[in-house]
Amino acid sequence: MATKIIHFDELANHSTRKDCWILIHGKVYDLTTFLPDHPGGDEVLMGATAKDGTPYFEDVGHSPNAKELMKKYYIGDIDASTVPAGSKYNSVAPITPDKPAPGSGSGFPTILKFLLPLLILGIAFALGLFRKE
Repeated sequence: MATKIIHFDELANHSTRKDCWILIHGKVYDLTTFLPDHPGGDEVLMGATAKDGTPYFEDVGHSPNAKELMKKYYIGDIDASTVPAGSKYNSVAPITPDKPAPGSGSGFPTILKFLLPLLILGIAFALGLFRKE
């Protein structure tokens, strides 16, 4: 059986709770019947309609069982030439201001998240020792 090729405009027309298609890794899934069963709620899926849902899907880190379940809802592949510029699907989540690319920058904020509590604990411990004397 030949794979159905879906135009992006057709995908975008299926963005309601009664007719919900999602694009993930270049593949189109009809998740209409799955909406009520989605563990993260239907709002999550609705927020990924009419655009590339790959970043949303990857950010959550779905289980192998979830990825296997997707096969049931697969309806075709997206026609890559019809995807609007700037929204072309890819396997890497886009860089957003609150989520820098991995390995970019100094990593100071991430280190600070771990070191700051340790520093506060160390100061509290030191103050406790000094008060006993």
